[in-house]
Amino acid sequence: MTNETRRRVFALWVLFGINTMNFYDRQILAVVAEPIRKEWELSDSSLGLLGTAFTLLYAFVGVPFGRLADTRPRKWLLSAGCAVWSLLTAASGLAQNFWILFVARLGVGVGEASCAPAANSLIGDLYPPKHRARALSIFMLGLPVGMFLSFLISGLVAHAYGWRAAFYVACLPGLILAALALGMREPGRGASEGRVDTAHRPGSPYLVVLGIPTLLWIIVSGALHNFNMYATSSFMVAFLGRYHALDLKAAAFAASLLFGLSGAVGLLAGGWAADRFGGTRTNGRLLLSAVAMAVAAPLVYLALRQPGGAVVPFVLLMGAGLTCVYVYYSSVYAAIQDVVEPALRGTAMAIYFFAMYVLGGSLGPLGTGMLSDYFARRAMTAAGATTMTEPFKAVGLHDAMLVIPVLCLALAVVLHLASRTVGRDMARLRAWQDSRATETGARAV
Repeated sequence: MTNETRRRVFALWVLFGINTMNFYDRQILAVVAEPIRKEWELSDSSLGLLGTAFTLLYAFVGVPFGRLADTRPRKWLLSAGCAVWSLLTAASGLAQNFWILFVARLGVGVGEASCAPAANSLIGDLYPPKHRARALSIFMLGLPVGMFLSFLISGLVAHAYGWRAAFYVACLPGLILAALALGMREPGRGASEGRVDTAHRPGSPYLVVLGIPTLLWIIVSGALHNFNMYATSSFMVAFLGRYHALDLKAAAFAASLLFGLSGAVGLLAGGWAADRFGGTRTNGRLLLSAVAMAVAAPLVYLALRQPGGAVVPFVLLMGAGLTCVYVYYSSVYAAIQDVVEPALRGTAMAIYFFAMYVLGGSLGPLGTGMLSDYFARRAMTAAGATTMTEPFKAVGLHDAMLVIPVLCLALAVVLHLASRTVGRDMARLRAWQDSRATETGARAV
């Protein structure tokens, strides 16, 4: 193994570790939502608001971080962000009421907003196009691994020591990774494609990115996808507890299997398949993702139609559906880098994440929580009751989550539309890069 390969592998695994803690810290709240709700007597809408506030600030702060990722050393941005969100995650455990926790989660969102633009930009410059989807799949493996560990460890810690302790244990690993990030090599922008260049197509960076038709479809897909992911992850433990009558420890363990194992299989298989199909046809990656979403929809629907107490069939069907859902990350993230020049990849990811979280992630927990409250009240009224009880809340959350398979089908349609424009957008980018290389060569002569 050459020194260059060692540096590349070291950077990828540090980025994987940072992304793991990114999603670990983010998911703790979903694991301990039920004890917090009961202690502070909160509604599902209030719990959803915590997630919505986090994702909104995450999205807005991510846009300037995206420009910084295109113009400043990315390892410093990652290191600082990881340190900040780790410290504020620990601070979340000190909250004495809803609003203090609300502010702490906002701070976590600011720190975590640094991760995606800088890390995706780095990977784009470390790995050439033919290996990029697999590299991105390893980086994004931090998502299911982080969720798996968070559901598992946070559930065990909260069960044994209370929900506050679950926030404390996340701090030290994040600080260690923040220090390791400073040891990464900073590659030149475009180095993996042999075009080290900080220029981009003429015009405002934001308008250049938004002028790419494929990216517009991908932005719409991101909003739909993130609504589903945040709706599912934010309420999975609560759903298993209310509808399938599992205690916190068992519900968190089942959720860890759902998001961890399914995510790992979906990402790694998706990364391999995305590089294979992307190498044989220009729209292969996006078509792969569209088919995966179309398959996920009936699997998730059948999982949600299982009767209360049928935990094993629910986990098997939902796990199969989530495996297909996770293919999205490996294929779509690589497709973004196929149509955007290296000097704008941080900006493109920031804009994509802005829409993904403002229109999707922020609405997923809040929208699902509001639907849950609505259906719970409707079930209470239909039963002729005047007091809201846990069985009514279970019915409400179950009915609210049926929106997820519907959005999976919509997502499949949007990704198919993106696959019809990606070839033209890749050709336009190559033509601009070739013309710029010719001009640069002429000036050198």
